[in-house]
This record gives sequence, structure tokens and C-alpha cells, in this order.
Amino acid sequence: MISFHSNSGAMVALQTLGGVNSQLNTVQDSISTGQNVNTAQDNAALWAISEMMNSDLSGLWSVSDTLSLGEATVAVASAGAEQITETLAEMRSLAVMAASGMGDFSKFEDAMAKKTEKINSIISASGFNGVNLLRTDVDGAGGTSLTVPSGLSGVGSLSTLSVDGVDFEGSPQFDLGSRTAVTDGASALAALGEIEGFLSYAIDSSAALGVGANQLAAQGQFVGKLSDSITQGVSSMIDTSIEEAAAKLLALQSQQQLSTLSLSIVNTMPDTLRNLY
Repeated sequence: MISFHSNSGAMVALQTLGGVNSQLNTVQDSISTGQNVNTAQDNAALWAISEMMNSDLSGLWSVSDTLSLGEATVAVASAGAEQITETLAEMRSLAVMAASGMGDFSKFEDAMAKKTEKINSIISASGFNGVNLLRTDVDGAGGTSLTVPSGLSGVGSLSTLSVDGVDFEGSPQFDLGSRTAVTDGASALAALGEIEGFLSYAIDSSAALGVGANQLAAQGQFVGKLSDSITQGVSSMIDTSIEEAAAKLLALQSQQQLSTLSLSIVNTMPDTLRNLY
């Protein structure tokens, strides 16, 4: 029935058009932002979960950066320990030659003294970011190890990994200053035995630092993979499927055109009624 007082057809068409426009705005927002859930109003449960997981991601990124820094610190110390090992091998060769009685003993002693100075220089230079794992005082505050965060273990807590220092300065097993001076064949043999002990300590220390560096690297890889997994999980919950959104956008645009045409048609009905008189 056509009425002068109300146009029910126009009201229905207007409501339909309003609903289509609302859906169209939602789809356009999801395409422009790349997310279906932008605020808690869109989906409170998914929004809360995604915010919590994004918070965890921020923490894991910080952990990853710290692990990388720790790995670099241990790598510098490890390189220094390996260089010390090579220098001690050279000192052992000198001691063997001196013990055989070949050459001037004073020249052998001078060469060993130079090697000792080189080792001390390596120890002093093997620090990174204020931490030197080859010294007695690792961090300048009496520390003996490097401890870095390795993961998030719960609300407000972190798990950690530690790499012990190897102390080339104060260990009784590496007391270069007490080495027997080479003055003759007998003293050269004594020095050789001492250098063998220093070399064994250096090799063990280098291996320990290598294990520590490898442990930090492996944990860094794990944290990276964990971050990727969380990122994918958050994406699957709140990100827009562009293919579906594009198809829905085209359908809604068509519905919008039809609803506008329908509203235009029903708005002409009162004029049709007046033409009857």
C-alpha cells in the first residue's frame, strides 16, 4: 500500500543501504590497515590475545638483541684465547730449540719475554662492551662470568645463560710471571714443562669459551624461531585476508549500487500516487 504519511518501502531500503555502507566501511578499514581486528571493539577476545602476544614479542626481540651482544662478547674473548694458544705454541717451539742447546740462550729468553708481553696485551685487549672474560675481574665490578637473558620464563621473570670467565691473569695454572728464565739447557727444559702446562690451560679455556659462544648462538636461533612463530600466530588471528576482503568489497559495492537504486525507486512512489488525481 502506498501512503502519503509514511513510505515503508523507503524506510526498508534506507535501512538496507545503511547496513551495506556499514559493512563496506568495515571492509575498507580492514584493507587499509591490513587487520580485521584493530581495536577491542572489533573483537575483544582476539584483540586481548594479540596484545599479550605482541608484548611477548617485544620482550623476545630484546632478549635476542642481548643474546647477540653476549655472543659477540664471548666471541671476542674466544678469539683472544685462541691467539694466546698460538703464541704459547710458538714459545714451546723456542723452549724445545733452547733445550737442544742450539743458539744463544739469552736470545731465546728475549724472544720468550716478547711472547709473554704479547700474551698480556691480548688479555687486556680481549674485552667487548665492558666485559673481558680473560681477566680476573670480568666486568670491572668483581664479576667472574657473563650472564645474559635467554628467554621469557613467566610473568615478570627471565631465564638466563651464563658463560664463566677463564682468568688468564690470576689463575695459578697460568702464572706466566713465574716461568723459569732460560739460561741453559736445564732451565730450558724446566721452562718447556711450564709452558706445556700453560698451553694446556689455554686450550681448555679456548674450548670452554667456544662452547659458551655456541650455546648463546643456539639460544639466539631458538628465540628467533619462536618470535617468527608468534608473529605468524598473531597474523593468523587479526590480519586481513586480502583475497577475501577484495571479493567482499566488490560484492558490497554492487549491493550499495542496488540499494541506492532501490531507494530511488521507492522514493518516487508518492509522486506516482499524486498522478492518479
